[in-house]
Amino acid sequence: MQTPLPFLSSDAQQGALGGVIILDLTRVVAGPYCAMILADLGATAIKIEHPKDPDLTREFPPFREDSGTAASGFFAQYNRNKLAISLDLKHPEGKALFLDMVAQAHVVIENFRPGTMERLGLGYDVLKARNPAIVYAAISGFGHTGPNSRRPAYDSTAQAAGGLWSMNGLEEEPMRVGTVLGDLSAGMFAAIGILAALRQAEQSGQGQMVDVSQQDSIVALTENAVVTYTETGKVTLPAGNGHPFVKPYGRYRCKDGYVFFGAYTDKFWQEACRTFGDSELEHDPEVATMAQRFQQDIYERKVDPAVRRWCGRHTKAELEAMTGDRFPLTPIKGIDEVVADPHLRERDMLVPVNYRNATFSVFGNPVKLSGGTREHGASAPAIAQDNQAIYLDWLGLTPERYDGLRQQGVL
Repeated sequence: MQTPLPFLSSDAQQGALGGVIILDLTRVVAGPYCAMILADLGATAIKIEHPKDPDLTREFPPFREDSGTAASGFFAQYNRNKLAISLDLKHPEGKALFLDMVAQAHVVIENFRPGTMERLGLGYDVLKARNPAIVYAAISGFGHTGPNSRRPAYDSTAQAAGGLWSMNGLEEEPMRVGTVLGDLSAGMFAAIGILAALRQAEQSGQGQMVDVSQQDSIVALTENAVVTYTETGKVTLPAGNGHPFVKPYGRYRCKDGYVFFGAYTDKFWQEACRTFGDSELEHDPEVATMAQRFQQDIYERKVDPAVRRWCGRHTKAELEAMTGDRFPLTPIKGIDEVVADPHLRERDMLVPVNYRNATFSVFGNPVKLSGGTREHGASAPAIAQDNQAIYLDWLGLTPERYDGLRQQGVL
């Protein structure tokens, strides 16, 4: 490990990844999310933005205005626990400064279209020559190899090209998953790759490139669709709220909304029958086994009507209280109910983040370590707020050179 940043307190460099320095060149969601995950786990992430073209999500809603300055909750959520500097990588002086940082860092993360860093003269080979142990993570729509590698991509591109869009939705037509799963999954897979590459770099002194594609990431989330097709030739199509072969397992209406009902195993089915006082069905030999209940005729004639009847008599809260830990039944919650969920709050999945004098409540980090993580009470950086600390204190620029670079627009 290189020497930690001298201007950071020892507390700021604690955690499972304490001392790991990340140069975060990323924008929007996939890359910032990856760097955020690692920063929550203790890494020092330095967000690097062009002085005249910062991350556009600084202007994404929702907004709060405190002290007359609009602050983006979207940006705060994905850029907490980061330092921020400005740097023009197209300027020769900017390239030189970046390489000076690479020499002392452990990880570089970028989510440009493949070829962009090479055109800047800052591709992996160049960075590796300066620091052989550097871990270079590149997140892109289609990856850095293959005939589609240079194509532009968004989250919906990945959902379409990875097959998820064709599988999701109602039976009549496919539907995009209602969150940026292509971005988020790529960020998570990149974080895993970075951790693996860091471990090897610590052992061997040699870093490597982590190449993560949004399309690849979506394909890896398609459950059994790939092996079903390669084995049987069957193409997975939208199945609505049900499951292609597990029954009963899906969405059911109740008095005030919907619940997920998943009591499909023999043990859980018996528990459900007892919970709802349906002794006749509990002892019915025609639905006694899971294989029997999976048969479409029996399911439509006996199983599905019974579950609809059970759920339709109660509210979501009543059903949740009745079932407890006896079998899987979960209210389908709106985000308002999720935010109010005491279980999630106890697990620190709703945390405050400060940005531009505003405090936002955002999602926490799902990785819980007994040694602790850093997302609770974190802050997101203003544009270039750490320029002096990074350039003067860490890189050791003289005040005269620093002022000159600012005047030239390099910083």
